[in-house]
Order: sequence, then C-alpha cells, then structure tokens
Amino acid sequence: MARLLQDPSKLHPSEWYTANQMQRASTESQKSRSECMTAESWRLVDEIEKTTQKTQSDVNKKLEQRREEIKFWKQELDNKLEQIVHETEILLTFKNRLERALEGCKEPLVVAQKCLLYRQRRVGIDLVHDEVEQQLLKEVEVLQGIIALLGRTLEQTNEQIRRNRSAKYDLDMDLKDKFTALTIDDYCASLTNDTPHIIYADNAVKLEGNFVSPEDWIDFTNINVEKADKQRNNSLALKALIDGILSQIANDMRRQCELVNNAFRNRVKEVKDAKHKLEILLAMVMDETASQEKNIAALKKAITDKEAPVKVAQTRLEARNHRPNVELCYDTVHSSLMSEVQEITKNIQRLKDALAQAQTELKGLSRRQLSLEEEIKVKENTLYIDEVLCMQMRESICINNY
Repeated sequence: MARLLQDPSKLHPSEWYTANQMQRASTESQKSRSECMTAESWRLVDEIEKTTQKTQSDVNKKLEQRREEIKFWKQELDNKLEQIVHETEILLTFKNRLERALEGCKEPLVVAQKCLLYRQRRVGIDLVHDEVEQQLLKEVEVLQGIIALLGRTLEQTNEQIRRNRSAKYDLDMDLKDKFTALTIDDYCASLTNDTPHIIYADNAVKLEGNFVSPEDWIDFTNINVEKADKQRNNSLALKALIDGILSQIANDMRRQCELVNNAFRNRVKEVKDAKHKLEILLAMVMDETASQEKNIAALKKAITDKEAPVKVAQTRLEARNHRPNVELCYDTVHSSLMSEVQEITKNIQRLKDALAQAQTELKGLSRRQLSLEEEIKVKENTLYIDEVLCMQMRESICINNY
C-alpha cells in the first residue's frame, strides 16, 4: 500500500487541474487564431477578387486601346498603300509615255541622217555647207540630246517605280503583321473567365523572343509611312518633271523640224532660181551659137566668093605678062590689076581672120553651152536630192504630244 501511494507515475491533482487549464487555454488560443485567420482569409479573398477584377478590367481597357491603336495605324497603312499603288500605276503610264516618246524620236533622227547622207551626193559647186546642212546637223544634235535625256529620265522612272514597289512591300508586310496582331488581340478581347478551353500557360509569362518597346513599334510603322510618303512625293515631282520634259522636247523637235523644212524650201527656191537663170543663159548661148554659125557660113561664102575675082585678076596679070617687047609696059591697067590682086588677097585674109575668130568664138560658145548644160544638170541633181528625196521623205515625220 505504501508502494502504491509512492508510485512516481501518478500525478498530483494539481497537475491535473493545471493540465486541463492549459488544454483549455491552448484550445481557446488556437480557436482565436483560427478565427482571425478565417477573417483575414475572407478579407484577403475579397481584396484579391477586387484587385483581380480591377487588373483584368485595366487589361481589358489597355487591350481595347491597343486594338484601337492597331486599327488606327492599320488604316494609316491602308491609306498609304492605296496612295503608293495609285502613284505607281500613274508612274507606269508616264513610263509608257517616255518609251513612246523615245521610240518617236528614232524616225526623225533616221530621216535627218538620211538627208545628210543623200546630200553628200550633190556634185560640183552645189556640194556646199549651206543653211540646210547646218540645220540638219543641228537637228541630229537636238534629237540625240533628246534621246539621251529621255533615256536618263526613263532610268530615273524605273528606279522610282522600284522604290515605290519597295515601299509597297514594306507596307504590305506591316499591314499583314498588323492584321495578324489585331486578329490575336480581337481573340484576346473576346476571352472571359467563363470562356471554355482557357488554359494555363506558364511559359507565356516569360519575356522571351524579339519583343520591342511600344516606341520602337510606333517608330517602325512611322518609318514605313514616311518612306511611302517620301516615295509618293518623289513620284509626284518626277511626274511633273516628265510632263515638262515631254512638252519641251515636242516643242524643240517641232521648232527644229520647221527650221530644217524652211531651210529646204529656201534652198530649193534658190536653186530653182539659179537653174532658171542658167537656162536663160543657155538659151542666149544657143541663140548666139546659131547666129555665129550663120556668121561663119557667111564668112566662108564670102571667102569663096572672092576666089573668082582674084583668079580673074591673076589670070589677067599672067596673060599681060606675056606681052611682047616694049608692049610689056607697067601701065595703069597692070598697076590696077596688081592693086586689085593685093586688095582682094588682103580682104580674103581679113575674111579668114574673121572666120578664125568666129570659129574660136563658136568653140567658146560650145564650151560655154556644155558648161551651162553641166551646171544645169548639177542643179537638177541638187533639186532631185533636196526636193524629191529629202523633202518628200520629211513629210513622213510626225511629232506628237506624248
């Protein structure tokens, strides 16, 4: 019994009371902490719910703003794309005008060069560096200058078309990306907490890939827009330049063509006048030749007519030289016969001298006739070249407004 009372495993009643009080106090403390935690949890849940809703609302607003921003820039890009496409189409028509103008310069140049080549066939004194040749050379120079200018302008136009297409490509790519981004943001804007098939995407939270800042995003599109504007303005300036060039070259070609045609008309008139004067001279020479031939015939007849009188006088002298002895007297008859023979002989010589002079003149007239006939042929050849070959060929020249 004494051992039972002294068993160390037994606790004192005071310890029991103390233990119960501690359990009660601990439970009440735990309960109090639990209640505080529950209250804090409800407060936290409510706070987080409100914060989540506010954050989601802010995100939705920002998403809507972003969609409007994309729509704005997409509309800007659409406008610039439409403008650059329109300007490029117009520039292609201007390119076609330049090509037609360049082609239209070839025939006048060939005609001018042929005229210069034909005029090398002129002969004699007519092979002259006249006003026609000067104007033809100037026309060739003008046309070659115009062809070179049109060639350079055409190259410039092709380069501008290439730049326009490059700007269009950049706009197309930017628009394509904007359309894709808008489609994605439209999808994102349609998502709600009740949308089915929404998923966790932990990797999406990481900023990986080629993210750019909003400023860089705006700058990128601005660069494309400014590039399109610049090329559009360059196209407008180039169109004005082409209009001015085409108008100026048409005026220059017409003016030079008319100068050449006037020079041809004046030269043809001048040659015809010269030919007419030569023909008058030829007629005069031919008349004078006929007159001289008659004169020569008359002189020959006169010489022939004097043969009988001189023969008579010489026969008489010969006969009287046979008078006998003292009858062989140098009387007045003999003296007169001697004078007659001398006179007739002298006159015949004078007639022969006149005949020789007349024949010389006739030869001179013949040479003059041949020279005039040759010169008239030269003029006829020149007229054929200028009036028939050149002027008729130049009638085919047609200078249009391109």
